[in-house]
Amino acid sequence: MLAVADILEHADWYAAQSGQRLARRWEKANTSALLRIVRNPSAGTPCRFRQEDLRDVRWVVIPGFSKHLLFYRFRGAEILVLRVLHGARDLESLL
Repeated sequence: MLAVADILEHADWYAAQSGQRLARRWEKANTSALLRIVRNPSAGTPCRFRQEDLRDVRWVVIPGFSKHLLFYRFRGAEILVLRVLHGARDLESLL
């Protein structure tokens, strides 16, 4: 799953740059974002991508890391987390 790889890659980067404390804060922030969408899947902002197959994708900000976004889809009780990406990247091409 790409989202898990994204979270772990960023955690490793934060650990290397600033130590384990920041890496743990990153991981807790992702858990918080995930819990938010589990409690209320419609809480995320709908994306406005050109690709039709991405029109149902939503995003939430990772708390405390305002430039990082968690992208997901939901249908009924099912939530599919797609990616966790820095907002400055070419998001549509990465999804």
